[in-house]
Amino acid sequence: MFPRWANYLLPLMVLGLIGAATYVPAAAYLGLNPNNLNNLYRPEQPVPYSHALHVGQLGMDCTYCHTTVKNAAFAAIPPTQTCVACHGAGASNDESLQERFKGGLAVKSNSTKLAPVYASVQSGKPIEWIKVHDVADYAYFNHAAHVTKGVACVTCHGRVDQMGEEGVHQVSNLSMSWCIECHRAPEEHLRPADQVTSMVWKPIDDPRVRQAVEAGTVAEDDADAQQLFIGNLMKKQMQIHNQAYMQACSTCHR
Repeated sequence: MFPRWANYLLPLMVLGLIGAATYVPAAAYLGLNPNNLNNLYRPEQPVPYSHALHVGQLGMDCTYCHTTVKNAAFAAIPPTQTCVACHGAGASNDESLQERFKGGLAVKSNSTKLAPVYASVQSGKPIEWIKVHDVADYAYFNHAAHVTKGVACVTCHGRVDQMGEEGVHQVSNLSMSWCIECHRAPEEHLRPADQVTSMVWKPIDDPRVRQAVEAGTVAEDDADAQQLFIGNLMKKQMQIHNQAYMQACSTCHR
């Protein structure tokens, strides 16, 4: 009734099922494994720069070093000149360098931890910082498009103000599902544009939220409701795209 080659169909089907049963869990494991998503990735940097000290204790704004985040697709790595603006004078035993930075700030200029900074000044070569948050090449990400629309630094990079000399680590997996989670409901994350670099801002800090709480529109003990209140205001004010655009494949994969 059936051709002879049909005898091979059953074993082939069995092999296919076995392969699928093996491949699907393996692919899921590899795709979701934190090690493969670079969760908590923390490379050793050439200079043990402490965000906890500079941002957390001294209150330096993110844009002092990362100058392009509000007007460019990428977040600039600070040039050596940014470091020596504070740590320059008396930088080394090199008399020419001492003369160059004469009269400038000399914060911790004798620290051996700053040796790579002064070596960079002398050689003219930039410090080779190691990138921590590396989005896949097939995904388009524009820093300015997010920061100027009310997406805070802390939303993606975490509390860098608590990361010390051990270096910044990646707190988010940068997966597509993680991005889509925000694109589906941006109001859960948006804040006023002038607060995007704050590590400690809370919705209740906004006078409009406080007014809504006092009017009884939003509960004082409901932080999620307060976020949705200000988030929806920002969504309208910032003219955030509709969900169709936000979730379209071509928005991020160009």
